Amino acid sequence: MKTGNQAPDFTLTDGEGNNWTLSNYKGHTVVLLFYPGDNTPVCTAQLCSVRDHWSEYQATGAEVVGISTDSVESHSGFAEKNQLPLRLLSDPDGKVSAAYDMKSWIPGRTARGVVVIDKEGKIAYHKVQAVSLFKPSDADVLAAIKAVA
Repeated sequence: MKTGNQAPDFTLTDGEGNNWTLSNYKGHTVVLLFYPGDNTPVCTAQLCSVRDHWSEYQATGAEVVGISTDSVESHSGFAEKNQLPLRLLSDPDGKVSAAYDMKSWIPGRTARGVVVIDKEGKIAYHKVQAVSLFKPSDADVLAAIKAVA
């Protein structure tokens, strides 16, 4: 997955049971936050940090979604428990994670990483956390979004 490449289109189901399709957001900056799993310490810290900086994310105008291999039901409970404002998408077979080079060394899980897609649908930023025990910095993600806008 290289910057400048066309982002692979996909449709996944969110925690509310609604389908979300990437191509529906052409003309908008889109941020894909890949994470290994709901209700784990680092993932909870990561997504709660996004929640705590949500006004800054919203100010960019980007569509921000989380993606993991957890189920729709798991996402629903996780989002409700932590009052998460972003949409969480279920990638149960890991096909989207694989398409974006976010395959984890942990079987059945997604790697922790960030992809920013520009308004033309091209990869503008792609980063996989080398050590999944550390969450991406909100400042770094926000800077990547602003660099595209």
